[in-house]
Amino acid sequence: MNSYLTFTREHWAELRKSTPMTLTEKELTSLRGINENISIDEVSEIYLPLIRLLQLHIDSHREKNIILEKFLSHQDIKSPFIIGIAGSVAVGKSTTARIIQTLLKQLLPHLDTQLVTTDGFLYPNEVLKAKNIMHKKGFPESYDTHSLVSFVSDVKSGKKSVSAPLYSHLTYNVTGERKVVESPDILIIEGLNVLQNGNDYPDDQHHRFVSDFLNFSIYVDASPEQLKEWYVERFLKLRESAFKEHGSYFSHYTELSTADSIKKAQHIWDTINGLNLEENILPTKNRASLILSKGENHSINQVAIRK
Repeated sequence: MNSYLTFTREHWAELRKSTPMTLTEKELTSLRGINENISIDEVSEIYLPLIRLLQLHIDSHREKNIILEKFLSHQDIKSPFIIGIAGSVAVGKSTTARIIQTLLKQLLPHLDTQLVTTDGFLYPNEVLKAKNIMHKKGFPESYDTHSLVSFVSDVKSGKKSVSAPLYSHLTYNVTGERKVVESPDILIIEGLNVLQNGNDYPDDQHHRFVSDFLNFSIYVDASPEQLKEWYVERFLKLRESAFKEHGSYFSHYTELSTADSIKKAQHIWDTINGLNLEENILPTKNRASLILSKGENHSINQVAIRK
């Protein structure tokens, strides 16, 4: 970690300066993921200093665009600021992405901030089954990487209207619907593998990656042991809620006893999510611009920022 400056929660909180708290408790409740207990205090101490840092980077990015426009005799340059958010299953990166998007919208209302997750770029289940990689859903090979990179490239190049496929966690499949992104000023892209780069594919030097287009990146971190525990806890909560909904892909798990549900969740973690974390996700952590490290109860206790 020599390439990073590390901060305790208390020292990081001091960097908030005068950044105002705009998020209400009611809004925060709507942004929390299942099994997460993020508090307003954590928003104040962790996210507001982060938003201040992002604002400085965004201002610098926009100034560079203005310089380039002047150099090109005022040709319009529309290149959005792109933020990547990566981390394991069950670490809470989706909640982090939603909180950052909401705060940026509130504090920078003149800028359009959009959020896209990479889940929509997973191959449909029928394709995964045909490729015999249904058991590797979430691994890099389970994504339509060409479409994902083309989407990010089009947004980065200033294309006025670009669409991304949508995914349903209820049906555990892509939906066929699409989200249209129209010339955003800021794009947040959240997913397991958004920090992968050419180092992960030494035999293929011609790939482009989402990471090639990022202006700032965040890795949400926790110990593998903690992540496994959170995954099991989340599985049990979903078993009593979303798994019971009509059309749920996982409805058959509601028939399991609590003990069998725990065993099933642990098995899924050990053979899929934990394996993906070890092989593909964790190796990208130290490429991030900033690392948010979590301890017990999903609480962020350390922040590391690249020098």
